[in-house]
Amino acid sequence: MIRWPLLIRKIHLWAGLVLGLQLLFWVSGGVVMSVLPLEQVRGEHRAAETSAAAPLRTAGPLLPVEQVLRRYPEATAITLDWLLDKPVYRLRGSEAHLLDARSGQRLDPLPEATALELARRDYIDPDPAMQARWIENQPPGEIRGRPLPIWQIQLDDDLHTRLYVSPESGKILARRNNYWRLFDFFWMLHIMDYENREDFNHPLLIGFALSALLFVLSGFALLWIRFRPRK
Repeated sequence: MIRWPLLIRKIHLWAGLVLGLQLLFWVSGGVVMSVLPLEQVRGEHRAAETSAAAPLRTAGPLLPVEQVLRRYPEATAITLDWLLDKPVYRLRGSEAHLLDARSGQRLDPLPEATALELARRDYIDPDPAMQARWIENQPPGEIRGRPLPIWQIQLDDDLHTRLYVSPESGKILARRNNYWRLFDFFWMLHIMDYENREDFNHPLLIGFALSALLFVLSGFALLWIRFRPRK
């Protein structure tokens, strides 16, 4: 004859032993991620305020779009924009390009000096100490999934800020700092994806989630057994 109270206690005990550490990670991760302001995690609190760009009609004579399309027939979209006070065409398609909108000169990949200037204008400190690093393989984990090559701009500040600039578009693709790294570490523990840190549906997480459910249900069952009315 099965002694249900004893069996439930054993299930609860073993589930607790297996889950204890991971439950600590889940709870501590939830605390950290709820306490850290997302603005600081994203580095936005140290991003310079962007002033309104001058109207593009003030850019002067521009290269006709028809000429650009004849040179780059594979382009599927062309956007007129500013880049460091210079009008540029951003081309998208099978390949992305950046052109001087006045002369048609190709600007990509952007040189180090341009990447540093873009980072300087993005950062709140008007004259930060920084250096650039060109990355085309083996990128750091903090920019996993970002297209390569990419410029990493290392800032000498208390948060070890890193800005990542696209050499194709000139846009800031990511801002990373110690707040982000702390958040990312606990995010990894929270979802139990120790490689890519983005998969919610892997067997390890599903197995632990089901075990946690069993742990909670067995706990309720033990409470009912303990406090049930007795004849």
